[in-house]
Amino acid sequence: MSVFDNLVDKVSSALGVDLHEKLSAQIQTLLQPEMIQNIVAKADEAGLGDKVRSWIGKGDNLPVTPDEIRQILGNSEVQALVSRTGLPAETLLPALSHFLPQAVDKKTPEGEA
Repeated sequence: MSVFDNLVDKVSSALGVDLHEKLSAQIQTLLQPEMIQNIVAKADEAGLGDKVRSWIGKGDNLPVTPDEIRQILGNSEVQALVSRTGLPAETLLPALSHFLPQAVDKKTPEGEA
């Protein structure tokens, strides 16, 4: 288990929620083909298109920060995720920055959304 997974477990315990379950459900909504295309478009607007394309393309996934996740998703999507999960943005964004690149990579094994 990674250091991040240990942290997620501790946060889950502290909040009294299953953080993995809440994030998994919301990440699945972000992995729909039209949503991936929307994420790429927003990333391009934010100057972060190369990072997101690295998740879709073959090869290593470039890391992303919580602030960059906010730029990529946009404030309205972040607030929607906060509402759906009940998690504060300060918890949600670091978790997404860790899990979203891998999830997009796995959802696009042929390099296409």
